[in-house]
Amino acid sequence: MTQTILDPTGRGSQHAGAPADAADPQGRPTPELAPRPASLAGARIGLLDNTKHNALLFLTVVGELLVEEHGAASIGIVETKKNFSIPVDEEIVSRYRESCDVVVTGVGDCGSCSAAAVADGINFERAGLPAAVVLTDAFDITGRTMAGVQGAPDYEWIRTAHPMAVLTEEQVRERARLLLPEILSTLTDADQTSRA
Repeated sequence: MTQTILDPTGRGSQHAGAPADAADPQGRPTPELAPRPASLAGARIGLLDNTKHNALLFLTVVGELLVEEHGAASIGIVETKKNFSIPVDEEIVSRYRESCDVVVTGVGDCGSCSAAAVADGINFERAGLPAAVVLTDAFDITGRTMAGVQGAPDYEWIRTAHPMAVLTEEQVRERARLLLPEILSTLTDADQTSRA
């Protein structure tokens, strides 16, 4: 007897053990990474806060470091999502496209917010904006599942130790400093060949 499994990713049920279909259910082409600039000199940084505790502080510190140490022109836009578990829509993507050159988003620190953060990164990439998505390492499977649902099963994000929400302000600042090189290489062409 075959049992139906409810799939929370929205792909529809499959038989247990059946291979997952990596195609985007909306029929969009598999996204390629947006073209990366050679550096962030003069770039406008966009920050998308997913409302999770410490996410805005982390992103703000990252933005400031990119301006102070890597020549970014400004933090062009900072928004906080209305719902951490829902991916950004075209209206939000359009605002970022007008106001920034690259985006840093996260921090995926739970299941639904991690899945949505991955979808956000893919949506920004489809719009031509290089995106650095930060998730805690406890939610790799969630992120990988959403990447498959979005038609980008090989999409990569930046991993950090779980949890982020319980860190002190000083620890969040240290975490931002620690992850800065990987965020920088994700947003520029310095390491693009290994992420393609």
